[in-house]
Amino acid sequence: MEILPAIDLKDGLAVRLSKGLMESAKIYSSAPWELAGEFEKAGAKWLHLVDLNGAFAGEPKNLEVIKKIRENTSLKVELGGGIRDEESIKRYIDMGIDRVILGSIALKNPKFVEEMSKKYPIVVGIDAIDGFVAVEGWAQTSNIKASVLAQKFANAGVSAIICTDVGKDGMLCGVNVEFTLEIAKASNLPVIASGGVKDINDIKALLKTKKVAGVIVGKAYYEGTIDLKEAFSQIL
Repeated sequence: MEILPAIDLKDGLAVRLSKGLMESAKIYSSAPWELAGEFEKAGAKWLHLVDLNGAFAGEPKNLEVIKKIRENTSLKVELGGGIRDEESIKRYIDMGIDRVILGSIALKNPKFVEEMSKKYPIVVGIDAIDGFVAVEGWAQTSNIKASVLAQKFANAGVSAIICTDVGKDGMLCGVNVEFTLEIAKASNLPVIASGGVKDINDIKALLKTKKVAGVIVGKAYYEGTIDLKEAFSQIL
């Protein structure tokens, strides 16, 4: 199971939100590229990167900072936030991003995701509020169950599904293991858990299931409730 430290970008800064609310943003670094170096030293192989401005605007917004992060780390990087067309996907792949996360567009146009998966390394991001898919930077909630959407991508050729329980995101209240397993069962794809991770016990709980491919660690790192070096040593 991979541990993917996260950097969320807002106006070029590394921040964390609570329950996806932009007004809750807490700034942790004005030099996000330096955080990537910290993660690498701790033993990470992957970096989970999100363009928050892009997620709300529906188009990439932090290009220069993303480029600088890519240039300053040898970590593999997955990136999401406001990616709605092939032009944006290609731009990021050409920039050196290893895989692109498609979220809102996955609900609106699953066929597009399938087509892009034939050309590029694609991950689907399914974010849920009370079990229903949230889109447009989590500002809107659909009437589609997250597990139903996950099932649509079972044979679409995507690399993985990142599933986020929005209600837990940034709250340090514990990861939603049951929700993660529900998405894994529905899609039969590698699933990466996101939202609510508090400490090493959350990682152990996911690892114990033997059905989760990865976990994203954000606020727990920034608030010091998890030691990444210890976490990596526990799963290796």
